[in-house]
Amino acid sequence: MEEKILEFIRNVVKEANANGVVVGLSGGIDSSTTAFLCVKALGKDKVLGLILPEKTTRKEDIEDAKKVAEMLGIKYYIIDITDVLKAFGLYTPTKEFEKIPDGNLKARVRMCVLYYYANKYNYLVAGTANKSEIYVGYGTKYGDLACDFMPIAHLFKTEVRELAKKLGVPKEIIEKPPSAGLWEGQTDEGELGVSYEILDKILKLYEEGKKEEEIAKELSVDLQIVKRIFDLIKKNEHKRKLPAKIE
Repeated sequence: MEEKILEFIRNVVKEANANGVVVGLSGGIDSSTTAFLCVKALGKDKVLGLILPEKTTRKEDIEDAKKVAEMLGIKYYIIDITDVLKAFGLYTPTKEFEKIPDGNLKARVRMCVLYYYANKYNYLVAGTANKSEIYVGYGTKYGDLACDFMPIAHLFKTEVRELAKKLGVPKEIIEKPPSAGLWEGQTDEGELGVSYEILDKILKLYEEGKKEEEIAKELSVDLQIVKRIFDLIKKNEHKRKLPAKIE
């Protein structure tokens, strides 16, 4: 599995005639694993890490992101995007924070910064989304889902965890609750209403063509949870496709 990903990264960069890749480091397992893979495939001199905190970013996430960059020996920048968000009206006394539009804005601003540096150095933007998140639409369109290539998009979250252990990603990063960091107290599993272990089992049976009732019975999971996952897959199908157009 690992060697296949490394060869994929090398081929993508070579075919694009790019000088390297840029990775947005959040301090989480997905971006850390992606950074480890890119360095292993290309060498540390061809990987740039960008840490893009804002007003509500947890200090421990910034420190974890720095730890990964320093472990790998890659060049990295810390760029606070709070002022950019304020220009859109966030964090002003007259505006109440709106989770979905404001959270998505953070992801889109971060992607703008990633592409700025990619353009500047003739790099490609490495996506950090995994298969579980892509299935249920847990990502921002033209935000964290925008990229030039996706090294771990074929792996379920539980598979990313196993790969991260093998690569040597710090234990504390692997074990901390996954979060997109879009608002205070936000966690992936809290929003999804199910653990990644159960989610991945549901998704694998979905791929086999099993029906909602069959999956609920086989996994001894509440049928409403399975229905919710199926609804998310259908509702977020547009995120897995190119923009609609008249043929």
